[in-house]
Amino acid sequence: MMKFRKSALSLAVASVASVGAVAPVAAGEISASAGVATSYLWRGYDLGAGDPAVSASLDYSEGMFYAGAWVSSGDASAGTEYDLYMGLAGDAGGVSWDVGIVNYVYPTGDYQGTEGSIGDFMEVYIGLGMGPVSLMHYSNIETGEGYGPADSADYSYTTIGMEAGSFGVTYGMHDGGFDDYDHIDLSYSFNDSLSFTYSIPMEDSEASGGEEPVLVASYSFSL
Repeated sequence: MMKFRKSALSLAVASVASVGAVAPVAAGEISASAGVATSYLWRGYDLGAGDPAVSASLDYSEGMFYAGAWVSSGDASAGTEYDLYMGLAGDAGGVSWDVGIVNYVYPTGDYQGTEGSIGDFMEVYIGLGMGPVSLMHYSNIETGEGYGPADSADYSYTTIGMEAGSFGVTYGMHDGGFDDYDHIDLSYSFNDSLSFTYSIPMEDSEASGGEEPVLVASYSFSL
């Protein structure tokens, strides 16, 4: 699942960060990016099973509104993944905010109760940020029989993070699904294109996947 807008609110660390060039189109803006990573890291889980992942994104924004699509080859179990999303983001009194909805699509079809169509697996999300500190919450609103840790109608995922220069730390908490899994991600951005993430599972988590620490290097570029 993608890392949404590249901002302090985007704390769910994905294997490839979206950093795109922006070009004015009518009253809005369009950005596009592509990237490669050593594996597909999603919320503390190595969905790529150690295999490299390739991804690309296309986004449109106008004022507070944004929408886009993201595609990845990296999920070892589900195959190719498409994410469709839209939301609103802005600032008020020094506090940044972001609310939206995302739909995860697996076109191979018939994956864990889904048919590979729009509406199979959806989440709503809300984020707040102030200075270097930010909070993000995702809540499942529609799913088939479930996808991995999201195998529950009441599944949710929350992150609390802090950034200091090129360094960042994120504490992620899964609630519901087939396990309650917490993890810590330590990240370093060498520049706007190259970044590294070291994801560490918490010892008291009852996870059925992602039990070992994972180091992921990712490189992204604008199109």
